Amino acid sequence: MLVGHFAVGLLAKRAAPRVSLGTLMLAAMLADLLLFVLLMAGIEHAQVARGGLIAENIAWSHSLLTGAIWGALLAAAFFLWRRYPPGAWALFAGVLSHWLLDFVSHKPDMPLAPGVHQYFGLGLWNSVPATLVIEGGLWLVAVILYARATRPKNRAGIFTYWGIVVLLTLAWINNIAGPPPNPSGFELQGLIFFSAAVAWFYWVNRLRPVVASASQAAGVSD
Repeated sequence: MLVGHFAVGLLAKRAAPRVSLGTLMLAAMLADLLLFVLLMAGIEHAQVARGGLIAENIAWSHSLLTGAIWGALLAAAFFLWRRYPPGAWALFAGVLSHWLLDFVSHKPDMPLAPGVHQYFGLGLWNSVPATLVIEGGLWLVAVILYARATRPKNRAGIFTYWGIVVLLTLAWINNIAGPPPNPSGFELQGLIFFSAAVAWFYWVNRLRPVVASASQAAGVSD
């Protein structure tokens, strides 16, 4: 998935309004950020194809066990820093959600743990219409709910949010219908793209505070 993972970050903001949207996106995309680093290091291996990567060995970044470990480490670090349990749980769930969404979208290539040669996947990507409906529907709902839960401080808060929504939507459509990416340097390109997207959402967070009703519902203020 692509926008499906970002949708998780948008939805998590309502559950943990005191956590920066950028940090929630970091959790949701942590597996992919680790993947590109490990691909460049030669520790993991994958091939490029239309719709995304064909996994060959991605157990350190994308297995269920390591996802739980990375999520626990991120959640623990956040809790020690901010002492905000809902935020720590949201980050842990965000990291773990990556395996679940990839399990839905990938063919059976999602590992349970390093060294365990059993792979799982429902293959949503095999059907373009189903991908558009399911992933696209999740993205649309998340985009609308986040827009309703926040208010822009100024025009920049409008343009930064809707700008990244449009950019990610176009990238998602190209991922589905466009040609496969150039295999030369795709790891660095992917790392830069996702890192820039996470950084952009930190910017969005500064320009779109959570509205009072959403903050009061969670018992905190943004």
